[in-house]
Amino acid sequence: MTAAPQSEAERVAQLTGADFIKWLKSKKPEELWQFEYDWSFWARTDQRPPLGDWRTWFVMAGRGFGKTRMAAEYVRAAAEADGSLRIALVAATLHEARSIMIEGESGLLSIAPDEQRPTWEPSLKRLVWPTGAIANVFAASEPEALRGPEHHLAWADEVAKWDKGVDAWDNLMMTMRLGEEPRIVATTTPRAVPLVRRLLKE
Repeated sequence: MTAAPQSEAERVAQLTGADFIKWLKSKKPEELWQFEYDWSFWARTDQRPPLGDWRTWFVMAGRGFGKTRMAAEYVRAAAEADGSLRIALVAATLHEARSIMIEGESGLLSIAPDEQRPTWEPSLKRLVWPTGAIANVFAASEPEALRGPEHHLAWADEVAKWDKGVDAWDNLMMTMRLGEEPRIVATTTPRAVPLVRRLLKE
């Protein structure tokens, strides 16, 4: 039986006595303080993006896997690294986008340190990072809203719950035309709906 992939944090938690003290001494005080927001420390190997060239990273897993945190951290890292990015955040409804992707326990506002936390502008349905990167929020229940915008990156959350899933996905794909490598992170719990079957096949 293959062991479950571990994070660096889980490996450190297994250290005892002299080994743990040795690990602590190998870190600078500022490094220890930053671990709270260091996703590379907390992420398991199955929560890290695929290597090589890819367009869609589709993650289908049950509750407790950490899909929301994983996708939010991917978006956060990209937005902090490149202020020119235009990002789409798409959920089944605007309420779910706000309550899960943005304001949720593992949402984009919660995972960022104060100095890098984006500003949420509810009236404009957008997040703006200190770097200048902008994420606009969309509801899959209104696929026509995805006609016109252009994006470098998108996070499509709980695609199995999208009421107009195929239409919303097709319109989202048409917005992915900025930059040399536009990418979509799609997360969902398992459910045999047409869009999920199509994504698995593709």
